[in-house]
Amino acid sequence: MFGSSSELDTWDRAHFFHPATHAGAHARGDFPAYVIGRGDGVYITDTTGRTSLDASAGLFCVNVGYGRQKIADAIAKQAKELAYYHAYIGYGTEAPIRLSKMIVDRAPVGMSRVYFGLSGSDANETNIKLVWYYNNVLGRPEKKKIISRWRGYHGSGVMTGSLTGLEVYHTAFDLPRAPILHTEAPYYFRRTDLALSEEQFAQACADKLEEMILAEGPDTVAAFIGEPLLGAGGVVPPPTSYWERVQFVLRKYDILLIADEVVTGFGRLGTMFGSEHYGIRPDLITISKGLTSAYVPLSAVIVSDKIWQVLVKGSDQLGMMGHGWTYSAHPVCAAAGIANLELIDEMGLLANARDTGAYLRAGLSEVLDGHGNVGEVRGDGLMAAVEFLRDKDDRVLFDPSEEVGGQVVAALFERGVIGRALPQGDILGFAPPLCLTMKEADIIIDNTAKAVDAVF
Repeated sequence: MFGSSSELDTWDRAHFFHPATHAGAHARGDFPAYVIGRGDGVYITDTTGRTSLDASAGLFCVNVGYGRQKIADAIAKQAKELAYYHAYIGYGTEAPIRLSKMIVDRAPVGMSRVYFGLSGSDANETNIKLVWYYNNVLGRPEKKKIISRWRGYHGSGVMTGSLTGLEVYHTAFDLPRAPILHTEAPYYFRRTDLALSEEQFAQACADKLEEMILAEGPDTVAAFIGEPLLGAGGVVPPPTSYWERVQFVLRKYDILLIADEVVTGFGRLGTMFGSEHYGIRPDLITISKGLTSAYVPLSAVIVSDKIWQVLVKGSDQLGMMGHGWTYSAHPVCAAAGIANLELIDEMGLLANARDTGAYLRAGLSEVLDGHGNVGEVRGDGLMAAVEFLRDKDDRVLFDPSEEVGGQVVAALFERGVIGRALPQGDILGFAPPLCLTMKEADIIIDNTAKAVDAVF
């Protein structure tokens, strides 16, 4: 067996059911198990004492970095004063009320209310139900289909897993379910027609979306959901003018826009929201990871005034809305969110994400662009990806069985840096904590070059 032979390691393999893990291989000890003990800034240390630079911020979520005393103190204070009370039937607690105002103050123009949950998956579940409720109140019972995109990530529940456009989230789960549809991913590097400019490809994506809407019937299509920048699907920035062209189509057919900002919200792209960064005017916004920097679970749906007015109308017609979670607006989680948003401001993390992110991508390009197996270095804000190909000139992919992306991640880990192998391709993804310094970015750059050399 690899890894530690301690009681924790034994109990881990015997009793702990890990998410997104090869269950049999983990239980047999076919690959190492890492039990993380502590974190500080951009570094984590496991229980064997090994320290690594976490260039993935957990799962693209620890925006302010590890070990922030201000958030720990806020959690402890709230837990001591009032660990829990529900938010049903108009009850409330101070922390989520204050946090709601902080979120709306930072959100794009036109946003009005905040509904809290615990994960991005349940927030998108809420979005689906709100879209259906909205159209029922407006007397449009057939307008229920939601269009997502291939390679998008929106959760792993039954309906949110259906929204997700990645094969591994569908295989053997009987997904996707109706009425979810998928259109083309705005993945310029993987375009079929290499002669297309970015703007031409963006128009082609918008055209395919419109063709789908017309084929299904505009009166049946309720909403379109998209991440401002594809995250888990490859860290893929949208091609030039993509969002402008897509929004034109959505407005033409009265289709709501859900911006999934679970990754891009609260500074990841150098702006408070990705919608601001790309000129998106959403009707609903999904937030989670950066809301508390994952110190405790918390998600939310930010509801536009346009949607809110229909929800009010619906409640006057139908009474109480039958939707809620026991832990909606949990006061301990909300207290962490308040402290986290204050830290984002106090630490100047938006500017740092913009500047250090540009430095990181430029450095990765400098050391990797000439490599024969590196197809592209891309990203935006403090997000970056390196895509590997068997043949760069002819864009021939590696066979998935070779697990080249996983090999690079393993070689990088051996050198003290944690990257993330992204699905459906050989893609190395980075999204470090927003407090990353340029010196720490150099560590990522240098060791990525060494890891790539080691594998190839």
